[in-house]
Amino acid sequence: MILFVFEGKRREPDIFRTLEYLFFPKGQTIVCSFGNNIYELYRQLEALDGAGDVVSLLREKYKDSPDSPFSAEAKSSDFSEIFLFFDYDFQNTNLAMEEMNRQISEMLELFNDETDNGLLYINYPMLEAIRYTKILPDLNYNEYAVSRTDCHEKGFKDLAQQFTDYHSFDFIVLDFRKDPATVKVSTARKNWLLLERQNVIKANLLCNGESDIPSDKSTISQQRIFKSQLLQFVIPKEEVSILSAFPLFIFNYFKHGFTTWQNEGNNDFETSI
Repeated sequence: MILFVFEGKRREPDIFRTLEYLFFPKGQTIVCSFGNNIYELYRQLEALDGAGDVVSLLREKYKDSPDSPFSAEAKSSDFSEIFLFFDYDFQNTNLAMEEMNRQISEMLELFNDETDNGLLYINYPMLEAIRYTKILPDLNYNEYAVSRTDCHEKGFKDLAQQFTDYHSFDFIVLDFRKDPATVKVSTARKNWLLLERQNVIKANLLCNGESDIPSDKSTISQQRIFKSQLLQFVIPKEEVSILSAFPLFIFNYFKHGFTTWQNEGNNDFETSI
């Protein structure tokens, strides 16, 4: 089984349900929400002082819930892979910037292997980065950054809503209240491919100065992305280069991203690339 741990309770699971429908075999994934930010996750894991892992922490959180996905003795080794998705949230004023960056760095070191403790993916600055685009493909995507001040004073959700040409998440999220076959599945797949390409190229430019798809996926690892964000944007400018975690996950998880999925016999995939 594969475990997916999300920061939020609604939007991230909604997005993942579409990805699961489009690309993952049924019955192989477990989804749960932490319900708080990565800095609270850090605090709770630190309080365990090495006596538990993220699964034991979540197991305790869900122990009184009838919907708990965990057994009473569940641990990380029970899952073949673990993926965590959290926001950088650098508009957070409860911690100094230096402390936030220290904690993120430690979390990326701890969660650096999906077959061990888990693999952590970070949204910069938050989940709504996935909507911060004009009509796909957006040839200017590499240029988009946002300041900590604007995130704090204006709110990145509002900034994304005002910027995007898409009025909702419907361009990438299927409505399962309807028959998925009636809600333009091929369009959703096409848009995910375009988002994947945009974010992967931008990550490669950020990490390696190259505006194309990297041949070696390790050169745009989450740790390298974070270090590049610090050096180029966060420390000198108090900005982040806007980058979404889900498309990078897809690129890393499949051999050649969505392209592999298409080439393995799924010919209903449409693309304008």
